[in-house]
Amino acid sequence: MRIISRSRLKTFWEDHGQAKRVLQEWYSIVDKAEWKSFDDLRRIYPSADQVAVKSGKTTTVFDIGGNKYRLIAAVHYNQRTVYILDVMTHAEYDKMH
Repeated sequence: MRIISRSRLKTFWEDHGQAKRVLQEWYSIVDKAEWKSFDDLRRIYPSADQVAVKSGKTTTVFDIGGNKYRLIAAVHYNQRTVYILDVMTHAEYDKMH
């Protein structure tokens, strides 16, 4: 999958150094993935959820680092592209939802 953009991950781990390793691992796995559907994604990330946002579009929420972090992405299977929308701690995510 093509990932846009790694800089969001880097920005997050610069403030949360303990997240660097797990975010780099996520990037490496997703970069090599060939997902054609959410079912394919769930084979690798069984705790991932699809969440509708205000616009009505669906995002995918990944639990990263033993549930310490949330990575929110728009996954376009037909384009083989993952757009990283946000990365946050679990506590920050809970405040939003």
